[in-house]
Amino acid sequence: MRLLTALSILFFFTYSIITSGQSSEDSLRINEIQVIASHNSYRKMTHKPVFQWVKFFKPLIPKQYDPLAWDYQHLLLPEQFDDYNVRGIELDIYYDPQGGRYFKRKGNWLVFQSAKSRNPALLKPGFKLIHIPDVDYNSHYTTFTEALTELKKWSDSHPRHIPVFVNVEIKNSALGDYLPLKALPKAIPFTPEAADALDAEICSVFGETLNQVITPDKVRKSFPVLNDAVRAGKLPDLQEAKGKIFFIADGSEKVYAQGHPSLSGRVMFTYAPPRSPECVFIIANDAKGQQDSIRQWVKEGYMVRSRCDSDTYEARKGDVSSRDAAFASGAQILSTDYYKPDERHRKGKKWSDYAVQFPENKPFRKNPLLLKK
Repeated sequence: MRLLTALSILFFFTYSIITSGQSSEDSLRINEIQVIASHNSYRKMTHKPVFQWVKFFKPLIPKQYDPLAWDYQHLLLPEQFDDYNVRGIELDIYYDPQGGRYFKRKGNWLVFQSAKSRNPALLKPGFKLIHIPDVDYNSHYTTFTEALTELKKWSDSHPRHIPVFVNVEIKNSALGDYLPLKALPKAIPFTPEAADALDAEICSVFGETLNQVITPDKVRKSFPVLNDAVRAGKLPDLQEAKGKIFFIADGSEKVYAQGHPSLSGRVMFTYAPPRSPECVFIIANDAKGQQDSIRQWVKEGYMVRSRCDSDTYEARKGDVSSRDAAFASGAQILSTDYYKPDERHRKGKKWSDYAVQFPENKPFRKNPLLLKK
């Protein structure tokens, strides 16, 4: 009897040590939470003379290059993470295997300024971080590798952080693809070789073992098809995912998956159609128009990225309808340009104090659509 009592006490003591430091929230799976993500997270304000020029000629420019949609900027990544608890970022990348393709900023010629960037990092081979080459090129980080290095440094110093979701937007067009001017460079098409190079850049920063990265293979485990693991409710819980990074390819998804069924051997996930073999993440940016679909996908176990605002409209008008729709939809990754209000709202009526944050500025909240009663 005494032996059984002693063993019971020992078991309880051992269990307490093992579970110490864990919270009840650690058992939540990543699809059962929501996080705030910044959109075009690397951006600085457009070079002012170029911005004013493009703004003046707005009626003659393709709609996707409306400069009013560029009128925002972001803090450095560590500031976003530490001060505003952002847990998702977006990085726009251009393939530049030889280096130097975006060294000159040809839009500067429009305002009679030198086009030379004088930035040696642009001369090196590798993916470049740019919103729109030649006109909207200002960035906190010149290269994809620079941004990844900053991310890893922050992650290393916060080993128990809520997982960070990195939206990697693969750009396949530049201004030169729309305007028939030889001086403007066109974007280099994204190929399977480019996909391999992209994975290699991530591994160059996070290591070949990718211990800090959750890959498709780590989610699929013994399931033959990635989507089957998701439908079976096998996404990682927070205990497994803390301190980890997820990379999701946005654009050129079929090219990235080519030769890699269910993304086998790939570093990144992709945005894929629901119930397709590669589907873990779904992109549905129109939170109001796609509300019913988002809710259905979330209930099926998928991870959905949606936008709370776009093109500075909500921040100018103080319109919270898209933000509220995104929160209520259950979408897990809530993208915004305004994790803090635009500072200009203090100076006039053209801007509001619109912002996207959880109560008490927490890094995540439980998914309202999946709350267990």
